Amino acid sequence: MTGYDAATSRPTIFALSSGAPPCAIAVIRMSGPAAFETAERITGMALPEPHRAALRRLRDPASGEIIDEGLLLRIDADRSVTGEPLVEFHCHGARAVVGDLQQILARCDGVRAAEAGEFTRRAFMNGRMDLASVEGLGDLLAAETTLQRRTALAMMGGQLGRQITAWGEKLTRLAAHVEASLDFSDEDDVAGQGDDLSHLAEGCRAIADEMRAALDKPMAHRLRDGLRVAIAGPPNAGKSTLFNALVGRDAAIVSAQAGTTRDVIEAPVALGGMAFVLADSAGLRDATDEIERIGVDRAAALVEAADIILWLGAPDAQPAAQGRLLQIHGKADLLDASAPPPGGIAVSALSGEGLDVLVTALCRAAGELLPRPGDYALSQRQHDALARAERAAREAAGHRDEILIGECLRQALAALDELTGRATTDAVLDEVFSGFCIGK
Repeated sequence: MTGYDAATSRPTIFALSSGAPPCAIAVIRMSGPAAFETAERITGMALPEPHRAALRRLRDPASGEIIDEGLLLRIDADRSVTGEPLVEFHCHGARAVVGDLQQILARCDGVRAAEAGEFTRRAFMNGRMDLASVEGLGDLLAAETTLQRRTALAMMGGQLGRQITAWGEKLTRLAAHVEASLDFSDEDDVAGQGDDLSHLAEGCRAIADEMRAALDKPMAHRLRDGLRVAIAGPPNAGKSTLFNALVGRDAAIVSAQAGTTRDVIEAPVALGGMAFVLADSAGLRDATDEIERIGVDRAAALVEAADIILWLGAPDAQPAAQGRLLQIHGKADLLDASAPPPGGIAVSALSGEGLDVLVTALCRAAGELLPRPGDYALSQRQHDALARAERAAREAAGHRDEILIGECLRQALAALDELTGRATTDAVLDEVFSGFCIGK
């Protein structure tokens, strides 16, 4: 037994695909051309029918020693996630059982431990998943909030892939029309050629508009990394107290002395199923010493780069910034109840008054900046490739020369192939799969 496929020279791989032991049940997955033969050697019996679990004793083929008793699952190549023969050992999750079984597998000819993301990479190479779906799976594995999970499932489920396929089919039909027109250009009259060019321009423009609509959607980086929320205002406005209340712990030093916070303090938090990165910083004022001036400059830069600003200063002193600004009236427990401040949200971080209203407003603002639940979100790589496709399609709509139109359509199709992975580099693939864990 060699364990290698003559056509691909791929070894059979294995890995622990469940949680680290000790645990109740451990799942060790094995994929590759020698998977079935290796499993038969370890169990000493024929494999069960495909997709049916069977109880088997797991032995060391060299000594015959019984390692464990568990379930064996066989999945044929045409139905497996990797596109290869696949076996799963469902054994007890003791460290000794898992460790000994992995050592036995590693000693088998043509079998080795899997690298990070190698199962999914084989699924991609064997056409089981396109690159967009692979990236969605990576996002799902890293999901920490409900919205991250929903968006990742949309990508993993092929929502973007189906849209790319539809664009590719439309562009291919237009390209075929251009080729046919060039082949029979001597037989076309001038009027007919003008009609064809108008039809081509209209089709290219419509596809470019659809791509632009996808490009204008919120991107994945805010969803993955969290929306950046800056808590800003003058010194001693209650910024650090509000920061601690939202984070749920004493992350920032609170003092009645103005100017206590000198540096930017950040903390991730999930609110309403969405990820945020809250940031507390120095109060905005004319600094009196060099260290405070550095802190004020950093606070100003933080406000400028924030997606959402919680402003605790006077309404007429609101900073000019690109992000969404929410006017906050802090220390609501000290405000005159008979004359509430106009506009904004009154909050007392000490008593909790208004915090629920603030969180609701924060989530509402975030909802306008994040993908809609169940919709896909483009990564920077995907956004760049789709932007190239959109530019090429729009350029095609502006040309009057069929040769130039055909070249633009070719460039647009090539950019779409980068999105799905039909045409990409090993460096891109290495980067995509680098974030996967071993066993996936």
